[in-house]
Amino acid sequence: MSLKSVNDILSVLKKQAQWQEQPFPRLLHCWTEVVGVVVAAHTRPLSIQRDVLWVATSSAAWAQNLTFGRQKLLLKLNNLLPSPLVDMRFSTAGWQRPIDQEKLLGTVSPSEHPSYLGDMNSDRSDANPTRTNANAAFEDWAKTIQMRSHNLPLCPQCECPTPPGELQRWNVCAICASQQFQG
Repeated sequence: MSLKSVNDILSVLKKQAQWQEQPFPRLLHCWTEVVGVVVAAHTRPLSIQRDVLWVATSSAAWAQNLTFGRQKLLLKLNNLLPSPLVDMRFSTAGWQRPIDQEKLLGTVSPSEHPSYLGDMNSDRSDANPTRTNANAAFEDWAKTIQMRSHNLPLCPQCECPTPPGELQRWNVCAICASQQFQG
C-alpha cells in the first residue's frame, strides 16, 4: 500500500474535476477574453453540439466575418476548454435575447388590443354550458354574438358591427383592413 501526499491527491481531484466540467459554462466564462469586447458585444454563444460551437451574431456581416476567422478562435478556445471543439458555426438565428422577448410580451395587455370589448361574459346570467342539442348551442352562441355587437359602431365599408378600437386604428373593421393590406 502506497501513501500519497495531500498535494498529489488534490492535483488528481482537480484534474478529474476539470475533465468532468461541462465545456459550455467554462466557454461562457472566458468568451469575452477570447474574442474581445467588441466582438463579444455582437455575439452570443448558444450551445455546443457534437463538439461544434453554435454562436448567434447580431448581423449576417458579423457571422460571415467571424466564419473566416474561426480557426484562430478555435485555437484560443481549445487552449482553455477541457474538451476541444471541432468547429464553430455563426448565424443570426437566436440573436434575439429571451429577456427582450419577455419584455415585449409583458408590455401588451389584452385590453390594449384594438378588438378588445371587455369582459362580456360576466353580465350573462342565462349561460348554460351543458347544452346537449346542437341547435340550442347555436342559438346561445348567436344570442351572445348579438349581445356583444348590439351597441357597436358599424364598419363604414362592410357595415358590420366593429369594436371602436379597430375603427380608431384602421377606420374600418379588422377584416376590411386585412383585405386592404393584402391588395
